[in-house]
Amino acid sequence: MDARTGLPVVGMVGGGQLARMTHQAAVALGQTLHVLAETADDPAALVSPAITLGHHTDLDALRGFAAGCDVLTFDHEHVPTEHLRALVDDGVKVRPGPDALVHAQDKLVMRRKLADLGAPIPEFAEVVDAADVVKFGDAHGWPVVLKTARGGYDGRGVWMLGSAAEAEEVVAPLVGRPLLVEQRVAMRRELSALVARSPFGQGACWPVVETVQVDGICVETLAPAPDLSPELEQRAQELALRIAHELGVVGVLAVELFETADGIVVNELAMRPHNSGHWTIEGARTSQFEQHLRAVLDYPLGATDPVAPAVVMANVLGAPETPSMGVDERMHHLFARFRDARVHFYGKQERPGRKVGHVTLTGDDLASVRERARLAAHWLSHAVWLDGHEIH
Repeated sequence: MDARTGLPVVGMVGGGQLARMTHQAAVALGQTLHVLAETADDPAALVSPAITLGHHTDLDALRGFAAGCDVLTFDHEHVPTEHLRALVDDGVKVRPGPDALVHAQDKLVMRRKLADLGAPIPEFAEVVDAADVVKFGDAHGWPVVLKTARGGYDGRGVWMLGSAAEAEEVVAPLVGRPLLVEQRVAMRRELSALVARSPFGQGACWPVVETVQVDGICVETLAPAPDLSPELEQRAQELALRIAHELGVVGVLAVELFETADGIVVNELAMRPHNSGHWTIEGARTSQFEQHLRAVLDYPLGATDPVAPAVVMANVLGAPETPSMGVDERMHHLFARFRDARVHFYGKQERPGRKVGHVTLTGDDLASVRERARLAAHWLSHAVWLDGHEIH
């Protein structure tokens, strides 16, 4: 408990942009967010005064950090499961707990549990060697999707294999790592159902959104998902809430989905604030970051209604070549053109393809809002307007 405010201290393991934006939500709530960051240059460490330097794989560092916190939560899912269990044995409130979080850490564990629950998932199998992939591909059809069971994000740790020969080539250097193979899903688009759950068992869900991916990286989130039937949205929200309940999730849960001709299929789970929920900062009554804090503290959850008919979040990705125009000058020109653009930079060095920030716009017409968000994000990355107007 913070003696100055009389409010509990939330500890967040990881100092990335999610911790940075959670800190901003904590400030509004009068909360103290204590962050375990790897370096003083981590995005959250640049803005938060309550920083402890340490590594998430160091149990002693985790124990020392947790000693000053009332509850522990996460900016990422990479803390070793055995460390989390040790913290729980020490009496630390870990939210989400290790029994839940392992389903976001290990894709094989996640697939097996979802299969037990009867959730819609693609056919899958564990992979020990290339022969397992070939057998699966011959049985279920090529191409197939090979994944590392642990780690991997933004398209990393995922391979699309079209033949036995490709399987032999890709799997050989990976033997010894936990792997799985999945049936390729014939999808119409990708969706995300974002929900939150408290220890009391209260649940809340935001509108289902469409996420637009390029090379495995999310470039846009459209809220709410356009042309999604009320029946399918309700099915997705109920599925996400059921998964949160069955797994005992506390905090925000993002259920990444494929929309198919037959309905929805679960792709991945994330048990933390998620890129597909960044739109909620300006676009919903309660942001995912505030809601995550409310949930882990077991406060009543906030309203999730959108504040406008259309909200679009566009990621700002590092350009192939860093523009000669600095970020500050790019911001000047952006705000002159789009005065209602809301920009979040994460304090990261720019490099090709890296998520260095995002921009959100709201309005009444999705097509118009999406175009403005796309132009704004591209300008912030490249210092070139997509309509051909370049400023020197």
